[in-house]
Parts: sequence; structure tokens; C-alpha cells
Amino acid sequence: MEQRDYFEEVYDVVRLIPRGRVTTYGTIARYLSLRAGARMVGWAMNGCHNRPDVPAHRVVNSVGVLSGKHFFGGPTIMQQLLEDEGVKIENDRVVDFKTVFWDPSVELVL
Repeated sequence: MEQRDYFEEVYDVVRLIPRGRVTTYGTIARYLSLRAGARMVGWAMNGCHNRPDVPAHRVVNSVGVLSGKHFFGGPTIMQQLLEDEGVKIENDRVVDFKTVFWDPSVELVL
């Protein structure tokens, strides 16, 4: 699979994350059966800075930490985007992570 195709597959999943919900790099990797896993999804997220159609702010690490916040052009932009959607953040971490967690393998019917 070419890199561009792989990135687009990741972006397609990220576009499906509902407002006010979050998922993780690893969850997307498992859903897409990516051998390189969460790290590859992170690279794809880093590559979508100029893609307003990809809500990258909804992708966090495995325990709900805003690990990609430095890629949003300021240290509080990712948090603000999530809070604008109703996701509560404290100390760079999603509050009630399990409640707002979105798993495409459970919530998408193929």
C-alpha cells in the first residue's frame, strides 16, 4: 500500500469520529489492521495539518492524553477544539475518557 493511500484510509476513519467523541491512534490502527500500529496513525495525523476536513483533534493517546497538542499551532488549540465540542479536558487529559471514547470496530457497521 502506498503511503498516500494509507494516510487517506486513516483520514477516512478520523472523519467518521462524531463531534464530542475521541478515539486513539491504536484503535484506528487496529480497525485498519495496520501492521505498524499507532505510530503510523500518528504520522498520518502529523501529515494532515492543512486538512481542515480531518478532525485530528479527536485522536488522543491510549489513556486520553492530548499527546499531539503541539502539532496544532499552539499548546491549547487541541484542547479548545475538543472543549468547543463538549469534551472536558483537565491537565491535558480527556475527563471521563471511557464515556466519550469512540471505537470504529464497535460503532461502524461494515
